[in-house]
Amino acid sequence: MDFLKQAIADAFASVYLVTLNADDILLEQTKKEFTGHLTFVVFPYIKHSKTSPEQTAQQLGTYIKNNVTQIFDFNVIKGFLNLVLTDAYWLSVFKTIADDENFGNFPAKGEKVMVEYSSPNTNKPLHLGHVRNNLLGFAVAEILKANGYEVIKANLVNDRGIHICKSMLAWQKFGHAETPESTGLKGDHLVGKYYVVFDKEYKKEIEVLLTKGFSENEAKKQAPLIIEAQQMLQKWEAGDKETLALWAQMNAWVYAGFNQTYSKLGVYFDTYYYESNTYLLGKDIVNEGIEKGVFFTKPDGSVWIDLTPDGLDEKLVRRADGTSVYITQDLGTAQLKYNDFGITKSLYVVGNEQDYHFKVLFLILEKLGKSWANGLYHVSYGMVDLPNGKMKSREGTVVDADELIAEMESTAKTKTEELGKTNSFSDTEKAQLYYTIGMGALKYFLLKVEPKKRILFDPSESVDFQGNTGPFVQYTYARIQSVLSKANFKYNTLTPITNTLQATEIELIVLLNTYMDTLATAAKNYNPAAIANFVYDLAKTYNKFYQTETILKGDVEEIKHFRLLLSYVTAGVLKKGMSLLGIGMAERM
Repeated sequence: MDFLKQAIADAFASVYLVTLNADDILLEQTKKEFTGHLTFVVFPYIKHSKTSPEQTAQQLGTYIKNNVTQIFDFNVIKGFLNLVLTDAYWLSVFKTIADDENFGNFPAKGEKVMVEYSSPNTNKPLHLGHVRNNLLGFAVAEILKANGYEVIKANLVNDRGIHICKSMLAWQKFGHAETPESTGLKGDHLVGKYYVVFDKEYKKEIEVLLTKGFSENEAKKQAPLIIEAQQMLQKWEAGDKETLALWAQMNAWVYAGFNQTYSKLGVYFDTYYYESNTYLLGKDIVNEGIEKGVFFTKPDGSVWIDLTPDGLDEKLVRRADGTSVYITQDLGTAQLKYNDFGITKSLYVVGNEQDYHFKVLFLILEKLGKSWANGLYHVSYGMVDLPNGKMKSREGTVVDADELIAEMESTAKTKTEELGKTNSFSDTEKAQLYYTIGMGALKYFLLKVEPKKRILFDPSESVDFQGNTGPFVQYTYARIQSVLSKANFKYNTLTPITNTLQATEIELIVLLNTYMDTLATAAKNYNPAAIANFVYDLAKTYNKFYQTETILKGDVEEIKHFRLLLSYVTAGVLKKGMSLLGIGMAERM
């Protein structure tokens, strides 16, 4: 809209003899309750016109209408100048979109971005919280890729520590040499089973100690199982061969299970980092911080950073015995990522319970003078709740990701068969369709909400072919494919038409014209919800067009071709937008 901004600047120069920078002029879409396509708010400019907002808008509108061929008309509502662009202008906009093979992708920026997501623990299967994490991380990465960034999808696997040893010890003591093959369980489920077993047996030991007069705190520390788990961790850190062999075997089971779930979710990673390889990183950074005076040493030998002047606390970065703490590892891993890939931005997709941790991490790296520290960002997201309450992994009451995926497919099957539209599908086609709909419903429901907001997820509500849902958008796409198929439509550039455009046709073109801005905004804010809500609006607007206008039975061939081309382009943008969310489209439903 640069031409229109310049026209407004020219109007100020001609009418009020005031020079304005066209780039500083803001335009916004006209609200649906008013007539117009674009609105210029004049209130901030009456100091230049020295007249009322209404008179200023009227004078500017008159000048623009008389001097800009693309403007058909205007109206003034108080201090809002609503501009109506000509049909010819919108046709030229649509032709540009239709003929642009790269529409939906920005040119390469020459910048590398790493998006770290998933970050599972290898002591349990993925659950609903992980699902939101994976879907959010993947979508943010795809949106950035469409914006011209070179994106590296990374997974930092938490594969060591006391929680891992708990599963290992429980399997060793109570597992009777079970394997995924002998039990028929996915490897992550088998290991997760023994994480739950450990917790149950541990609680039994605590109860026994409580009856013997121990305090609750003492009982938790003195229970034989926790002591054995701590000893196992010490053996692991000391490189005990037997412990390392068990650890490697059980982790291998988990990775095989994770990969199946990732495949079902449709997410993948370009590189992996493992805590077992990174937990000793950061020690050099601590020494660097001491030399630079960023860190200080307390009398007991522990190393700290004082962040109280920044409104935070003092933070421990190395214990008195010389061992690292969690943030030390994160400092080292951040440096490793930069060394490995030379990234200009590094995003961490992690729940909002870690907001403070990342504030501290980023601030420390900034104080250390890391050139890349200002490119770090925490993509914080809220918890996912279910109608029946919260999840607790230690007690085995988590909403398992694999079970959720199966439930989504089952719900999609039930609701689709109720509509009776799959009778001509083969069993293979039905299975693929139910998966596509089920996963589309799940992904869309979790991604249409801004990341920072908490979500109440209802699987049944998400699989609805009406309303703001994935299946509604998918069904609209399939409807367009049916229209194009019936017309035997083949892409051809827009042929000249002289007829007046209908309101629904202009609505569609206006919306299509905002896609690139929406894509840029989604990337800027790391917010896939912007894309989700755009595709919903586009699907809703197309259905209004479909119900209002004749497409296949038009008498004028040019109009018929235009409407088919409009349908074709709309379908393409719907598919591109949903693809950024990791959602597939069915050609027929």
